[in-house]
Amino acid sequence: MSAEAADRVAAVAGSRPSTPLQTSWFEFLLDGSLLEKHLQKSNPDPTPVQLIIQFLEQASKPSVNEQNQVQPPADNRRNRTLKLLALKVAAHMKWDLDLLEKGLTIPVLNMLLNELLCVSKVPPGVKHVDLDLSTLPPTTAMAVIIYNRWAIRTIVLSSFPEKQTKPGPHQMNMINIVQQEKEMTENILTVLKEQAADSISVLEGALRLKKDFYVHTLRTLDLLTADAAANGETESSTAGLCISADELHCQVHYDLGAIFFHQGCTDQSAYEKARDHFRQTKELLKKLDLTVHVHLDEKRLAGYWNACKAMTGDCDPGDPQMTPYDQINSLIRAHNYQAVIEAFIKDNVIRSLPNHFRRSVHREFLYKVQQGESGLDEVCHKLCVCNAVRDALEGEVLSVRFQQLLLKPSKRMVDFILEVCTRSLEKDRPSETPRRNMANFMKTLCESLEDLSLVFVVSSHKLFMELLKEEERKVLVEQMRKRSATINLSAKPLPSFYDIPASASVNIGQLEQQLILLLEPRRIRQILIELHGIAERPFWRVNSKWEVPPDYINVILGIKDNLTKDLVYILMAKGLHCILIKDFFHARQLFSACLELVTEFSPKLRQVMLNEMLLLEVRAHETMAAEGSKERPPPDLVSRVRGYLEMRIHDLPLRQVVGEECVAFMLNWRENDYLTLQVPPSLVMNNPYIKLGQLLASTCKELPGPKESRRTAKELWDVVVQICSVSIQHKRNSDGRVGLIKQRESSMGILHRSKFITFIKKLREPLVLTTLISLFVRLHSIVRDDIVNEVTAEHLSIWPSSLPNIQAVDVEAVAVTVKELVTYALTLNPNNQSWLITQADIYFVTNQYSAALNLYLQAGAVCSDFFTKAVPPDIYTDQVLKRMIKCCSMMNCHTQVAVLCQFLREVDYMTAFKALQEQSSHDAMDSFYDYIWDVTILEYLTHIHHKRGEAEKRQIAIKAIGQAELNTSNPEEVLQLAAQKRKKKFLQAMAKLYF
Repeated sequence: MSAEAADRVAAVAGSRPSTPLQTSWFEFLLDGSLLEKHLQKSNPDPTPVQLIIQFLEQASKPSVNEQNQVQPPADNRRNRTLKLLALKVAAHMKWDLDLLEKGLTIPVLNMLLNELLCVSKVPPGVKHVDLDLSTLPPTTAMAVIIYNRWAIRTIVLSSFPEKQTKPGPHQMNMINIVQQEKEMTENILTVLKEQAADSISVLEGALRLKKDFYVHTLRTLDLLTADAAANGETESSTAGLCISADELHCQVHYDLGAIFFHQGCTDQSAYEKARDHFRQTKELLKKLDLTVHVHLDEKRLAGYWNACKAMTGDCDPGDPQMTPYDQINSLIRAHNYQAVIEAFIKDNVIRSLPNHFRRSVHREFLYKVQQGESGLDEVCHKLCVCNAVRDALEGEVLSVRFQQLLLKPSKRMVDFILEVCTRSLEKDRPSETPRRNMANFMKTLCESLEDLSLVFVVSSHKLFMELLKEEERKVLVEQMRKRSATINLSAKPLPSFYDIPASASVNIGQLEQQLILLLEPRRIRQILIELHGIAERPFWRVNSKWEVPPDYINVILGIKDNLTKDLVYILMAKGLHCILIKDFFHARQLFSACLELVTEFSPKLRQVMLNEMLLLEVRAHETMAAEGSKERPPPDLVSRVRGYLEMRIHDLPLRQVVGEECVAFMLNWRENDYLTLQVPPSLVMNNPYIKLGQLLASTCKELPGPKESRRTAKELWDVVVQICSVSIQHKRNSDGRVGLIKQRESSMGILHRSKFITFIKKLREPLVLTTLISLFVRLHSIVRDDIVNEVTAEHLSIWPSSLPNIQAVDVEAVAVTVKELVTYALTLNPNNQSWLITQADIYFVTNQYSAALNLYLQAGAVCSDFFTKAVPPDIYTDQVLKRMIKCCSMMNCHTQVAVLCQFLREVDYMTAFKALQEQSSHDAMDSFYDYIWDVTILEYLTHIHHKRGEAEKRQIAIKAIGQAELNTSNPEEVLQLAAQKRKKKFLQAMAKLYF
């Protein structure tokens, strides 16, 4: 370099801030004293862990000979020095396995500790378990102990969720270094797990040694390279860093406790060994004044200790040193469940147990009940109550399980709730917040109980009186009175909370309450007579929940006699309510009494009641059919329905719902001949429901039929398109152009869409529903205009393939209707294969892939006895299979994609290979290889895993391909049987995943 150039470099360097350069690894080879100086810095760069990685990386680099062949790393002075430098750095870190494990990968740490064994002169080729540690030099014995400690710690750590891969030495400059390192890690773990018993034996032998231990330091490692090594100084009893026997034993006990605890999930007795080792660890920690060489997490030790005591039942309930956790676990193991409940009640005051622990105890008992243990139901209920009171005291939301408990409580359970509430408040000086929260809980309790006698038990309790002010109690009483209309009609009248002197107002109140609760017509009439004798006012207004249809209100209120008016109104309102809750027995009694009453003075009301009684019988029969009854309706009922549809009485108030349900009734019981041939034309023109019924019946009769017989299908199509259409107005914009305005509120059809949907949901005949689903699926496909993502259904060919005025159709209304219709149909028959496929397609085209796959699998399951038989090809068509493949692909379940590609009539190798190339798959990957029968795909799998260096997965693929039944030389029948067997098992496995 010229002088001018040097000046320029110096000038540039001087203009920048001075940043110290990182020391390179080779500089430590050139200067033997540099390493110690570097490590003594406060923040050395590179760090000690980075130095170990660099030294071992360079020492393990392969060499290339003259023939350009890759050779293993040479055993020369350079590489030996690099390995020794790595050991010196570890010695500087005092062989702290916690630090080394955090910074180094398993392959690097394995390489480092194997080098330690080598320099410590551990006899090669001899198992560690066969060595007598007491006869070995101190540093040699310590190297064996360190290695075996690391071995069992690595087994434990590898069972935890895998962390991000740390940088490690790259032994070969290949693209798939990460896969190679993963394979190396798996191989090392396999060896360590095979030798776990030997490692445990070595460490248990170390615990029997009572002398101090010595481990290599920088000085002893230096002596290994000098001539002084010949005099045996490194093997003497005083060479190296001294570690007391108690310190080493403390650390070894902890490590052994961890490995035994890890083994406890498969061997219950291992928990006892773990407990003993952790006890020794705790005792040694108390004994040691300084724990310089003990590196363990005392919080984790405490957790291990508590877990071991819980798993082994090593708890004395009388021990004052026991934690609350120990006490609860001890009581559960002793089956002293009453004491557990007592402990929970006491904890409601002191609150030492966290809520998550209390809930976990409750879940444990629920699990025992599910497993069939008898006599624990009451314990579960009481624990639930204790936890609910604790939640209430802390202002938390009450659990759903407690609210379910209040649906059918017993007097005994309510008494227990009150006892827990009383005992859970501090007796000396209870703070205001818990008292307020408890008062709210008591009010909630009253509002949740339906049995009025139990409400009285709560409201008359001493704690209730103390916590709630008089005004609050009065408001609650009024709420109970208002709510009494919805209470179980056979319950007793609400008892009064206060001693009120008897008076006329009290008598009226009690009679009104009985009027609300009673269902017996004679008693209702008797109470109304008594009420009218006390006061003359409209008693049909007593309960705001009493409602009669608006069509009848004027006729009923036109009755001149007030008593008769009240009686007719109340009998009809109560009867309608009973129909609503499906109490048809009482509804018949009430309507019969009302019919008998109105027959005396009003022919119009008589016909109204006959119509309502017809609707009652229709609903009663439809309810029985919905519950599984196959009994056809009696001829008399069918005749009455026909009579109603043909009825012509002027000035008679008619409810549209009666005609609607009569038409649905005829369709549901396949009275298609009447609807298509016998119903008068005038009714078809004037009643939209009859017109719809006639078109549906005619279309169903023609299925399947020739093309010429689809005239009625076209008529039904036109009617439904009109229902789903909106009026369009043309409006000129400010710029002069004409735009379209859709009026969504005004329907152009014979019915509003909402009424049409209500009518559809009264149908349950499969063919009628299939016809409607088919119609709406075709309409949906036309308005969406998406050929690739079409929804499929049966009988699509009978409908037109285009619309003359597609702009008038409300696209959103069609989409909502088809979803509602299919969902409703599946509530009636969840096993209808066609409906399941249609619903799956709807989810598929709206990108809900998990739900779509679930339904595709359901469709296959119901037609194959849960995949014990082959799924018919008309169910799993190529289109359905391709959609299942896309669902799996969109959910990143690529192995499932590859398996499903075999199901197609022609295997889709391109899609299968592309899926198997994906390295991030959210399915079980190699566990699905047993379901692959296509040899080409299995061969590709073997190639892919070999390329990635995934030896274990490659072996699984090779094992799958090596099965005798997949041999391509087998007869076609054998290959088909092998494929069918794997298809069934795969689909069953998928069902378990997605159902």
